[in-house]
Amino acid sequence: MWNDDGAPRTDPERDMPPQVLRCPVKDAELFPTSARPRAERDLRANGVTNVASTVPTGPAERLGLKSGMVIQELGWDNDTDDELRAAIEDAVDADLVDGDYGNDVDAVLLWWRDEDGDLVDGLVDALTDLIGGGAIWLLTPKVGRPGAVDPADIAEAAPLAGLSQTTTATVSKDWAATRLVAPKSL
Repeated sequence: MWNDDGAPRTDPERDMPPQVLRCPVKDAELFPTSARPRAERDLRANGVTNVASTVPTGPAERLGLKSGMVIQELGWDNDTDDELRAAIEDAVDADLVDGDYGNDVDAVLLWWRDEDGDLVDGLVDALTDLIGGGAIWLLTPKVGRPGAVDPADIAEAAPLAGLSQTTTATVSKDWAATRLVAPKSL
């Protein structure tokens, strides 16, 4: 845009350097206001003042896993990410339980590789101990890594197992996570 005198028009708000939003509880930088995500604005609009505590930092937080949750782990093998497992155990303040647990679990971590067999069967088996409203986190090697699972295979297998794919997250250098949940009944 140009002024009447032919000079470029300036917009004082747009041309100012982005200000840094500071957390009212800690003096921590969160996001430049020019790039503030919609979610942060929504949190503040709903009365959340310590936005820094709501921003997921570690892999367990990105998966929504919290202290007191019971997490079942299926498909463990020598190639699984031990740092990720330890971070999850620290976040839930408990050991991961295995397939023989036999009680209700809040979430399932299902390590899956392309050569592990039929994904639909694996997902159905993962539902055995999962409570209503719980999630299966399907952990697969990232694209280009040995054993990577084609995302189209996940998209096809989930509905056949009665699940919906909701979220994907990077959780480690070699593994990606896909959140699968049972659709809410009407």
